[in-house]
Amino acid sequence: MMEALRGVSRYVNRRQRFFFPAPAVAVLFLIVVLPIAFNLYLTFTRWTVGLGQPKFVGFDNFVEAFGDDRVWNGLKVMVYFSGVSLALELALGLLIALYFSRAFKGSEVVQAIYIIPFAATPVAVALIWRVMLNPEIGVLNYLLTSIGLPPGLWVSSPVAVVPSLIMVDVWKWTPMITLIVLAGLKSLPQDPYEAARIDGANPLQIFWFITLPLIRPVLIAALMLRSLDNLKEFDTIYTITQGGPGIASETLYLYSYNVAFGFFKAGYGSALMVVVFMIVLLFNVVMNRLRRDSLVF
Repeated sequence: MMEALRGVSRYVNRRQRFFFPAPAVAVLFLIVVLPIAFNLYLTFTRWTVGLGQPKFVGFDNFVEAFGDDRVWNGLKVMVYFSGVSLALELALGLLIALYFSRAFKGSEVVQAIYIIPFAATPVAVALIWRVMLNPEIGVLNYLLTSIGLPPGLWVSSPVAVVPSLIMVDVWKWTPMITLIVLAGLKSLPQDPYEAARIDGANPLQIFWFITLPLIRPVLIAALMLRSLDNLKEFDTIYTITQGGPGIASETLYLYSYNVAFGFFKAGYGSALMVVVFMIVLLFNVVMNRLRRDSLVF
């Protein structure tokens, strides 16, 4: 009996590199790998949840997506929303990080207050903004009318809804970009700056020819991290507008959710999710390539 136990102990010791990570691998397989595999399977099927079994249809779901006007509308809204919000967040994040990188009285308190939007729960933020953007009882219209300006329709207007959502997204996520860029600015070497000052360079020249090239890899990394969530933004848009008015703010990611969980077309919804994933993957591959090139440069 003792010899058998020693044999088991030796067997476990020799293979402990497999036994210790086994529980984590099993959990990861159950909550990540299996759902992804099932989603890929549904992509090639036609299945309305609750009505029969999935029927294999090959690439018919993707063919249908190319002829779906709401897919193209969702793609247009996604590009508009993500392109403008990412550009604004990157520009504002860089400017504010440059300001915070200089020591001033009360900087710690200002920075602590500044990151509050980033630390708040997205749904809670969206609910607050939903009330603020209300055309009738919203505080934004109250402030506009109090200074003599006409009130806005905000998220009730097909024209103004996406810019309103961009404003909310920029308000919440610019602090994240600022923190990343600020960390990069703090790590920059000081020798190039001292040499530039000795040569008589002005602040604008120092920023353009020294700071910006040195911080470019950090800016691209920040853009990559933010784009992972921004391109598939759901919480804010769904909470504030649910894609309305009409489909004016319905992104491709939100449309895929509506198809799968609103219309119960699991196969078509899974195909649309794969399309969204490929767009996010392509964008980040390009950004990663630019980041590597900037590091080499």
